[in-house]
Amino acid sequence: MKFLLEVDVDDTASAEDTTRELGRILRYWAGNLRYYGMEPGAGETVLDSAHREVGRWTITGA
Repeated sequence: MKFLLEVDVDDTASAEDTTRELGRILRYWAGNLRYYGMEPGAGETVLDSAHREVGRWTITGA
């Protein structure tokens, strides 16, 4: 199985803000994975701290 996380990064944000936002996204989803079946097809939309859709994570078969 393969875990894929795609996040669109705002290229107008500072490097510091981008790093902070990516860290927040990774912490949030790492903590919430226990609520999802870890099987192909599982996935969810990824939101930033302003609740805007910025990506998606998915579980695939390979």
